[in-house]
Amino acid sequence: MFNISLRIVNDTAEAEDIMQESFLDAFQRLNSYSGEGSFGSWLKRIVINRSLDYLRKIKDTVSLDDGNFDLPDPVKENSEEEIQFQVSEIKRAISKLPEEYRVVLSLFLLEGYDHEEIAQILKISNQLSRTRYSRARQKLLNLLKENRFMNTFSSN
Repeated sequence: MFNISLRIVNDTAEAEDIMQESFLDAFQRLNSYSGEGSFGSWLKRIVINRSLDYLRKIKDTVSLDDGNFDLPDPVKENSEEEIQFQVSEIKRAISKLPEEYRVVLSLFLLEGYDHEEIAQILKISNQLSRTRYSRARQKLLNLLKENRFMNTFSSN
């Protein structure tokens, strides 16, 4: 739950606060849990909504258009150390994405929501969710390519 919030708000201290508030909310609204679906998904929804409320408080969301994204094929024989480096590199790049990109990318790729669900959660259109996701993927790829170029350039 903490990681979900952290990926959305991109701030450790705020994610910790959101977690506390989410658990308090869940405890106070325990009688509203209908038993439909898992308790974990109900709690996850509270965490996501709290995280999004935080973002709304600090600034208004910006609307964007469409794009496309494909993750690079994984390299077959990487050492565990190289894979860890790649994972941390991707996490770092995701944290540099603009908020509206990072949120949609996290909800779609990491949390498994579809664009219809994301649109409902964020109160945006389905098309806007797809657009932000596509642009987020493209921006992420560009950041990763740029980082690789800088690493190659600085090691020579």
